[in-house]
Amino acid sequence: MSFADAARRACALSARLLGWRPAEFWAATPAELAMALADPAQAATPAPPDRDMIERMMESDPDG
Repeated sequence: MSFADAARRACALSARLLGWRPAEFWAATPAELAMALADPAQAATPAPPDRDMIERMMESDPDG
């Protein structure tokens, strides 16, 4: 499967399951998409970022 085919499938899946528009899909990282689609009841699902993590991410963002 090509990248374009995989991207189309993932974009359609995120639209149906998450209600994301294409801009939201393309703005998300693969890790964010995986976390958004993961079953929260699964032990392997990472916990959402806490305030400290969000602040560190914002500080490291070159556009922030």
